[in-house]
Amino acid sequence: MGVVTDIRSGRSPERLDGELSEASAGELSDASAGRSGARNVSLFWRIFSLNAAGLVVATALLLGPVTVSTPVLAGEALVLLGGLVLLLAGNALVLRFGLAPLQRLDRAMATADLLRPGSRPVVGGPAETAGLITTYNTMLDRLEAERATGAARALSAQESERHRIARELHDEVGQTLTAVLLQLKRVADRAPGELRDEVGQAQEATRAGLDEIRRIARRLRPGVLEELGLASALRALAGEFTTHGLTVRHHVTGDLPALTPEAELVVYRVAQEGLTNTARHAGADRAELRLRSVPGGVELLVRDNGTGVGTAPEGAGITGMRERALLIGATLTVGPAPDGGTDVRLRLPVPEGARR
Repeated sequence: MGVVTDIRSGRSPERLDGELSEASAGELSDASAGRSGARNVSLFWRIFSLNAAGLVVATALLLGPVTVSTPVLAGEALVLLGGLVLLLAGNALVLRFGLAPLQRLDRAMATADLLRPGSRPVVGGPAETAGLITTYNTMLDRLEAERATGAARALSAQESERHRIARELHDEVGQTLTAVLLQLKRVADRAPGELRDEVGQAQEATRAGLDEIRRIARRLRPGVLEELGLASALRALAGEFTTHGLTVRHHVTGDLPALTPEAELVVYRVAQEGLTNTARHAGADRAELRLRSVPGGVELLVRDNGTGVGTAPEGAGITGMRERALLIGATLTVGPAPDGGTDVRLRLPVPEGARR
């Protein structure tokens, strides 16, 4: 009859169906809100409700079968003490379960590290606690995004500055030393015999300085990476560090996926920094540089037989490697090697089908 009445009043069946759908959706929304509200009762109301229930029960018992005499009888004292224990136990349980999410949030905040993203506390507990955890997770997401953006800009500026310095070293200082070397050769050809040896020593010192300038320029701007690719650049890097008592073995597989220029630069810089730390701080005589394809991506390994990382805090070099890894979505781990020493592993994901 209700449908007939609505049609007679001028409302079409389509409009009536819409209203019924809206009413059903409203009822479902109200039911869902009711269940959500029951789950997210605030901590204040939980504690207040338990205390109020305990006081109401205690009052009802005192007005009913339970009485207190003067002086207090032993049975009455036991009843009162038992009620007090139950009330305290109920309060302890509510506080324990209500504050547990806050304790999880405290541990998450104490161990948060923007260089190791992804860890988030689980949202749960009373409404206030759930809201606080949600806000914290949102803030952490924003901080990680801002840090990644800032690190990308800083590293991009750093690479540009490296290229500029390398170009000036090669074009300005290198050419100047080359001109000095040529001038010394002309002087040596016309110098008397007693001065020829000293001029020759000056030539050797100038030649050594020129070689050092070129080596520094190559480290600042890896031209071999741009010209010959990542595999050749890593082999050249291993050969460069095979000096002064350090032997670097390299193994680069040929079935590597195609990497972006940014990823290749990050892999090269991490390998360079890892070998630099080995040469300067590890006290090692052997090192290994390995780049291979692994399920789902590519892994770079820099391993040495030195003294290991120990308990010393991470320095600027490792921090820089972690920041570079974040730029390409890679994971960097630094830990002890199986036979002593240090392992530096960089694992970066590569989409399926990205094979050369």
